[in-house]
Amino acid sequence: MERAVAGVGRPVGILVAVAVAASLAGCGDNARTGRRDAAPVQKSLGTASARPDWVPGYVAKLSTEEKVGQLFVPTVGSASAGTAMIRKYHVGGVIYFPENLRTPRSTAQLSNALQKASKIPMLIGVDEEQGIVSRTPFVTRFPGNMTLGASGRVEDARAAAQATGAELRAVGINQNYAPDADVNVNPANPVIGIRSFGADPALVAKMTRAAVTGYQQAGVAATAKHFPGHGDTATDSHTGLPVIKHSPATWERLDAPPFESAGADAVMSAHIVVPKLDGSGDPATLSKNVLTGLLRNKLGFQGVIVTDSLQMEGVREKYSDRVVPVRAINAGADQLLMPPSLPVAYQAVLKAAKSGRISQARLNDAVARILRLKEHRGLFRGTNVDPAKAGSQVDTAQHHALARSVAEHGVTVIRNVGNVLPLKNRKVYVTGAKSSQVGAALRAAGVKTTGSLGQADVALLTTLNSGASATAAQTRKLASKPTVVAALGAPYDLDKADSAKALVATYSSTAPAIAALARILSGQAKPSAKLPVPVAGQRIGTGLTY
Repeated sequence: MERAVAGVGRPVGILVAVAVAASLAGCGDNARTGRRDAAPVQKSLGTASARPDWVPGYVAKLSTEEKVGQLFVPTVGSASAGTAMIRKYHVGGVIYFPENLRTPRSTAQLSNALQKASKIPMLIGVDEEQGIVSRTPFVTRFPGNMTLGASGRVEDARAAAQATGAELRAVGINQNYAPDADVNVNPANPVIGIRSFGADPALVAKMTRAAVTGYQQAGVAATAKHFPGHGDTATDSHTGLPVIKHSPATWERLDAPPFESAGADAVMSAHIVVPKLDGSGDPATLSKNVLTGLLRNKLGFQGVIVTDSLQMEGVREKYSDRVVPVRAINAGADQLLMPPSLPVAYQAVLKAAKSGRISQARLNDAVARILRLKEHRGLFRGTNVDPAKAGSQVDTAQHHALARSVAEHGVTVIRNVGNVLPLKNRKVYVTGAKSSQVGAALRAAGVKTTGSLGQADVALLTTLNSGASATAAQTRKLASKPTVVAALGAPYDLDKADSAKALVATYSSTAPAIAALARILSGQAKPSAKLPVPVAGQRIGTGLTY
């Protein structure tokens, strides 16, 4: 499980009317309990210095138990179980998984029930990166980040995020644990790969910023992840503790730029060790040097820092489940995502807060940041959604058309020896991953296909994370015909396909990506994308057209 207020950086002014904010800061029970009818009314945008900040007074009226609860973002079951959890632990948010996302109507109903149970508006989040990390079965399916990186079109990244965000907001989800801001420079990376926009920090930075803007325009809080950068590891932090050997200079040049300019509401920490940034051996999630020293102080980020899932092994190797949440808060994290046991973690943090091991200043600061994020995304103005309308607001025809366009813009032609492409007026033998879907898409695009290699003019091999060696071996078996290899997942499959006449990457096996591949191969559409990562001996920026 992967997770994570103004620019990874700079705070945006609180949207609150001066008179209402002032009265809230000094009012009685309603301010203490956080009821929505006592919340400030947002009327206009201005600078933070132009009006009083209602948040410190609001925080001061919360009990320690309520403050500690705001730090937690657990999973949730049924509406009744969630209601009981909220009332007992005062949690500041929850995260949805597919079991919470059966239909648009039921999801909207669950969101409304959870919000009704909470005295303070809740952040309801999900991991909806699109591409290979998609938790929400009823939203429009878009290709993932590397397709967008290949297109180089910031307008596509923004539009795809805005469309996804609008569909999430329709069912009451107001925070997305996306986009992935990692710079994937390691082809063997088992956990990031095509979730990244690419291997060029400038490209990743501009695409991350565009996606963040899209989510925010839809009213959804965006979360850049995984700080300080998870793009150069061969270990999966779900099952182990990766060690990244980047120097401070390398980190600043390679990993930092996307986070520094993202403009995200929140940044998610990574369960990785970077010894040259912190020599303690602690993962970044538990490192004050990383979270406070680098993210807060060096990059100037003033939003919410959220941990990646605390159920992952990368953060549990060194410390117990009671120790981890306390150390994370003291390192600078504001929110604790998916504790293995909410009762255990909550009591540990509550005890630390009451004993002074977590200072009141640190606790109040974390809660204030969370409340400002909620206020900035409009949650104090109301959170109710309409379950009856939710179904008509997701998976729309307009968004399907956008997904097809985005996918087409990302298809990259890397090699085309002898102009074997496009395939029009040729009979094609299709084999490999999703060959039946690819064959059908080609026929729909006017290309003739055959079930016999011997009868074909051209062979098309499709791969889906097969690995470079396996792909090369499969390609050699087709050597009697000019062969096109199309990677539907990681483009690194193409690295050793030396005998192929043409190489193509879609970075996605979604239906829009397969349809886009067929249009490019058939010649109905002209390829325009460029490699966002080095592949098959070609540098970033390589891309052919015809």
